[in-house]
Amino acid sequence: MGLRDDLERFREVGEKRREDLADFIQYGDLGGSGPGQINIPVKIVSLPEFEYDQRDKGGVGQGDGDTPDTGQPVGQPQPQPGDGDGDEDGEPGEEGGEHEYYEMDPEEFAQELDEELGLDLDPKGKKVVEEKEGPFTDLTRTGPNSTLDFERMFKEGLKRKLAMDFDEEFLRELCKVEGIEPRDVFEWARGENLPVSMAWIEEAYKDIPDDERGKWASIEEVENNVEREDVQQKIRREGIDHVPFRREDERYRHPEIIEEKEKNVVVVNIRDVSGSMREKKRELVERTFTPLDWYLQGKYDNAEFVYIAHDAEAWEVEREEFFGIRSGGGTKISSAYELAAELLEEYPWSDWNRYVFAAGDSENSSNDTEERVIPMMEQIPANLHAYVETQPSGNAINATHAEELERHFGTDDDEVAVAYVNGEADVTDAIYEILSTESDDDE
Repeated sequence: MGLRDDLERFREVGEKRREDLADFIQYGDLGGSGPGQINIPVKIVSLPEFEYDQRDKGGVGQGDGDTPDTGQPVGQPQPQPGDGDGDEDGEPGEEGGEHEYYEMDPEEFAQELDEELGLDLDPKGKKVVEEKEGPFTDLTRTGPNSTLDFERMFKEGLKRKLAMDFDEEFLRELCKVEGIEPRDVFEWARGENLPVSMAWIEEAYKDIPDDERGKWASIEEVENNVEREDVQQKIRREGIDHVPFRREDERYRHPEIIEEKEKNVVVVNIRDVSGSMREKKRELVERTFTPLDWYLQGKYDNAEFVYIAHDAEAWEVEREEFFGIRSGGGTKISSAYELAAELLEEYPWSDWNRYVFAAGDSENSSNDTEERVIPMMEQIPANLHAYVETQPSGNAINATHAEELERHFGTDDDEVAVAYVNGEADVTDAIYEILSTESDDDE
């Protein structure tokens, strides 16, 4: 392997060492990314290179006349222009080093998160944007001759022949039994499930020549001496020319009408901004909600986001404000759901997929969860309601909101998810808990 090959291999190793997706979500700098582009830091490996000595020294074995004698100290090396981080005048440098990132869009992020966490969310389109003709899989009884399905028409005719045909010669032989009457032949045929009418038997009975009547002593004698031929044998012997075709057998291929549906989603993010939501709790909310936004943006054709902050009251905010707000007020979570219900009126359930994500430290005003929040969660149609509890130091005594939701909805409800985030290491588990809860059943 030559030096050039070794250099290429070294470069390839460096480019592939981007931060692991789960580590990035749990511990990385999420703020360096935008709504449409996720920047994941790459662990840069410096490439080897030759470097010439900057100092002006003579050739090999040559001195400048000031070389110290043996045993004398040589002193400290003197700085040379261009050495160090400062400029030529010795001032500190002001230009920052470059940071390398692996850039991915939300669609790629969603795909990689599916693989990382083992998710299989398959969004469903709701709003019909176009109807178009699909493959010719439907059949009708009328249509242009060019779409006539000959194979299906033959099958219909063949089914009729199998259902209505019988061995006529065998029945004529039965009519020759001594003393037999048409009614006796008809009753025998009914017992054999032969599709023959009484009128046909009476006509066949009349056509028997007098000298052939009494040819057989009994029906049993006919059965023992005359070979019966089933319909399949008759068709093989006579060929398909004897398969009857009727107008009602005709089937015409018709294109299936396919509805092209747009996958629309609105995500309502709710956050407690009361005085108890200190910096660490706010950071955990951001670290959980941001990847959820990226994921759903990558999964749907059209994604819109609504951000609601609340203490004892709720108000709509922009995303840039959402994670940084802190209020000194109390907490009334139902106020956020009241506002969410109002804002969701602009996104009809018939046309939009909906996700309602709320987060806080599980502290709520007395009886608000049971009397107001739970009924509203049941009344607001959504693919999924989720609540994320952020308690870095563990549960507080009055932090009961998440527990009350779990107690009411249970852990198997496919429309409500409850997750607990006590630190960064819990974030990916919480995201999996939320995204894997939604049912795959059709609406």
